[in-house]
Amino acid sequence: MAMAHEFRYERPGTLKEALQLLGEHREKCRILAGGTDLIVNMKEGMVAPELVIDIKDIPDLKEISIHEHEIVIGAGITFADLIASDVIINGFPILHDAAKTVASTGVRSRATLAGNLASAVPSLDSAPALLVHDACVEAASLQGTRMIPIQEFFLGPRKTALLPDEIILSIHLPFPDKKQGEVYLKLGRYGGEDLAQAGWGFVVDADRNYKIAHCALAATPKRALKIEQFLCGKELTPQVISQAKEIMREEIAPITDIRASKEYRLHVSGVMLERGLKAAFDRLQNREVHPQKLLGGIA
Repeated sequence: MAMAHEFRYERPGTLKEALQLLGEHREKCRILAGGTDLIVNMKEGMVAPELVIDIKDIPDLKEISIHEHEIVIGAGITFADLIASDVIINGFPILHDAAKTVASTGVRSRATLAGNLASAVPSLDSAPALLVHDACVEAASLQGTRMIPIQEFFLGPRKTALLPDEIILSIHLPFPDKKQGEVYLKLGRYGGEDLAQAGWGFVVDADRNYKIAHCALAATPKRALKIEQFLCGKELTPQVISQAKEIMREEIAPITDIRASKEYRLHVSGVMLERGLKAAFDRLQNREVHPQKLLGGIA
């Protein structure tokens, strides 16, 4: 499908040049990092920018840097980069899980974590992993930089807290202060490339502190704070899990769309909640877990 309109294309080599262009044009332009969402939206007429600013050539955005208390993931880092990163595999396995579920191998080689966040679709696979790790998004403009807690980043479907003259510079993930088990579960309609019907992220530590987040089950990805508070300090007995499932029905607000009905999403989320919590404990105990195999038999 051809583009429906003409536009100007710029490929700056520095962050300053990109920010100058963005500051001059604001709402009339779009940032291209991987382009896997933007190009599709432009071809379908969903957006029609006068200017596209391609930031792929900016070297400062292509690093995963390790600091004393956190890692910093540059806006040019792709999902393929995350999958290949030892620090992600060992330090943030839930993000590694999520990265492997994004689209196809070809798309993961171009699509960036930052671009995924900026798209702000409700079914955002990367969001639960960042939510349970209390990540921050570093945004940059000509006026400087600011940190946006991930819990405040998503304002609605395809709406973020980014200002018109800001781009995502990096994503900051603090290292856990204690050992924990974590896992991301995604249910699609079939194996392979598909958006989530439901996605759940789970973190648990030895003191039975829980962090839980979901996507594709509300207008924005969110933490499941009521479930977390209920489960805090508790063993996962059948009764406790049953009560958690009841609380879950108050936490999520699924809709019926082309991928699933509201009722189906409610049903499968209960199954995913139980299996995901148990899988996170398995990882805490260093037992091998294959996230996508955990969803076999869901109907």
